[in-house]
Amino acid sequence: MSWLIGGPQGSGVDSAANIFAKTCAKEGFHIFGKREFYSNIKGEHSYFTIRISEKAVSSQLEEINMLVSFDSETVFRHADKVSPGGIIIYDSSLAETVLDEVPSIDFQANKRIGKLLEDSGQPLNLSGMLELAKARGCIVYGLPYYEMIEAVAKNLNDPKLSKLSRAVNVMAISASISLLGIKKDMLISAIQEVFGSKPKLLSSNIEAAEYAYSYIGTKFDTKNIKYKITPKDVLKDYVLISGSQAAAIGKILGGCRFQTYYPITPASDESEFLESNQIIDQVDGKNGSVVVVQTEDEIAAITMAIGASLTGVRTATATSGPGFSLMAEALGWAGMNEVPLVVTMYQRAGPSTGLPTRHEQSDLLFAINAGHGDFPKIVLASGDIEEAFYDSIKVFNFAEIYQLPVIHLLDKAISSSIQTCKRFSNDLKIERGKFKSVIDKNQSEGTAGHFQRFKLEDSPISMRVPIGTENAIFWNTGDEHTEEGHISEDPENRNKMMDKRMKKLDLALEKIAENDKAICYDFESDSKNVVISWGSTKGAILEALEKLSEEGSKLRFIQVRLLHPFPTETVKKFLTDAKLVIDVEMNYSSQLGSLVQQNTGREIDYKIVKYNGRPMSTTEIYIALKRILSGNNERRIILDGGT
Repeated sequence: MSWLIGGPQGSGVDSAANIFAKTCAKEGFHIFGKREFYSNIKGEHSYFTIRISEKAVSSQLEEINMLVSFDSETVFRHADKVSPGGIIIYDSSLAETVLDEVPSIDFQANKRIGKLLEDSGQPLNLSGMLELAKARGCIVYGLPYYEMIEAVAKNLNDPKLSKLSRAVNVMAISASISLLGIKKDMLISAIQEVFGSKPKLLSSNIEAAEYAYSYIGTKFDTKNIKYKITPKDVLKDYVLISGSQAAAIGKILGGCRFQTYYPITPASDESEFLESNQIIDQVDGKNGSVVVVQTEDEIAAITMAIGASLTGVRTATATSGPGFSLMAEALGWAGMNEVPLVVTMYQRAGPSTGLPTRHEQSDLLFAINAGHGDFPKIVLASGDIEEAFYDSIKVFNFAEIYQLPVIHLLDKAISSSIQTCKRFSNDLKIERGKFKSVIDKNQSEGTAGHFQRFKLEDSPISMRVPIGTENAIFWNTGDEHTEEGHISEDPENRNKMMDKRMKKLDLALEKIAENDKAICYDFESDSKNVVISWGSTKGAILEALEKLSEEGSKLRFIQVRLLHPFPTETVKKFLTDAKLVIDVEMNYSSQLGSLVQQNTGREIDYKIVKYNGRPMSTTEIYIALKRILSGNNERRIILDGGT
């Protein structure tokens, strides 16, 4: 089932959704949650969608089975998406709220909702919206939240209603949990996890939850509810985690000990999680730490990270599109000086400020081509939360093995989603490549003990040492340089150094594992219809293809993970005998499609794109693919789902 809670930003929507997700996970269910919010601090509409399933889920659906609200805007915006037989919980005191009286609903949304009500002959108020839902077979439950708060205050012998009013979010989810038939003790356990560090909040929220849970049982007949949850076996070896948390934990286990950032949505969540978990308990009893520095701007963030990397520390910086724009020159400096550097780029909708808190995959070509001149870089894109964890380790290995910048492409959808994932393995290998921290005096090459950091030899990878290493003096400069780092404009030296650096891409293509280049799902299938994509569209595509397969329509799916250097031969192999190639992307211009055509010569037959800032859903992709398979001549299908 699909559950949604909404309310004003800053009113506890996230906390409530996390309590609900934890409660359902404790009952043995798989979870996938998607968080959506406006780019302001407080007041605008925020909502959180959670899917609950007996099997693993990795995307959201368009329909809602239960809508939980404690304001009028949530009902106005989402009630028309509630499925027949679905449930709506609302504040009964707001029933006569007029659409025009809700100031946070923007003009465009007001116009759409107003037309919907007018066309249906309903009044332009909340009751009209609820009547529309009832006509579709939805069940509506009005809760007098203020009266309930008064009752809780009386039970607690606490007259401070303003403080207790903040518990309305917990009352709302408790009511939904009661309607679904979930045990109350699981709910209380989840509340204790979320508010455990705040004793005063904990006690009042537990009291509010228990009251709302019991209120449903005593005030309403719930026999005819379509959606009931029966407890399953506990999910063993699973964790409920967000994408930004998974990436941060991957960095810690991958040996990252220095991270810089300048606050920017949606990248900041990762750095803030690292800041709150800087102390690392190590098996030898010697605690370590990740130093996290919030810099004055993105230029400082990347240059500070480069400087830390030169000392031999595994370093990263995290940003989004606008911040990455400022990092381009320093990225080239790292490429020129063969500095291992990880840039974690959480894509969002652009250009310029764009939609700061919304989703898009429009920075692919920018990431590949960032920086002036030719220099090697690796661009790797994760497709889901689990990949975000493991890839956060791999990118450090790639950066140090090949001594170059690695751009790890994530996005807002991965960052802000939560999912039940198999517990991550800690059986991980850290590969530092050619690296020494001590140089014997007799080993130092060059003149007067100078170290040939950029030595020209058969391999394009030279021995790397931290700056300041005894017996290993070398120079770093943004200019072209000799083996020791001295500035040189000699044409012969220039050719040799350019060849040295750029050959790293050939070596990377040769050595990087095939599954890190691209993955073909159902490759053994005899279907000649192929879907190709990258990044966070993965989950929605796989679920849509599973549904189509059950109906007898089989398609292969190619997930391209290594975007640069492009794995031409791997992708060509997967496209062999393909009759129909369908590119699915969260951007306007089908950027992966251009790369595929450029590198393999294979044209894209159909393009499914979306760029309204809301992630693709399984429902949307399924419908679009059905249209294509039924012979639709429309070569470019634009998806527009989302609120």
